[in-house]
Amino acid sequence: MKVLLVNGSSHRNGGTVHSLKIVEAALNESGVDTEWFQLGARPVRGCIDCRKCAETFRCTFNDDVCNALIEAMIASDGVIIGTPVYFASANGALTAVLDRVFYAASTHGRLFTGKPAAAVASFYRSGGNNAVDRISKYFAFSGMPIVTSSYWNLMFAPESFVPNDEMGRMTMVQLGKNMAEMLKKLRQDAWRHPC
Repeated sequence: MKVLLVNGSSHRNGGTVHSLKIVEAALNESGVDTEWFQLGARPVRGCIDCRKCAETFRCTFNDDVCNALIEAMIASDGVIIGTPVYFASANGALTAVLDRVFYAASTHGRLFTGKPAAAVASFYRSGGNNAVDRISKYFAFSGMPIVTSSYWNLMFAPESFVPNDEMGRMTMVQLGKNMAEMLKKLRQDAWRHPC
């Protein structure tokens, strides 16, 4: 079993990665492998509603990370998308890519249906719930079971006014455990009902 960890930040070692690494450790302890996908700092484009993706279930534009993210999500058993919070919501570059990813692969192809997913947000002061909600809407629309934790999937960035966010850390650990448990149950059910 493998969970894709998507760093929706342009920073490879920022608060979003810090949160996702805690989730990763809990997944690994539970016997689940992980793979990382970095959004990176290269420019991304938004959807232009050309609808060519209805034929291929991939975006017609191949000059950024969109189609690579689709392929990585298809190859994983579960997905956790992390975002920094800039203006009280998810990173704009990330949501531009996710609009295209889900429009192509989910609206038209339903390629992610049944794949467990979760969103996490790293923030300085506020807007974390808005960011998690924004990303979770992609999952809900796509028929992807949304994995929860023991609290909202939020963690203060290490450079925030709460540098040692113990509650956030515990929430990330529980999210990793819950994702692992859901994947194991889904695998058991698939084995029992091979239809």
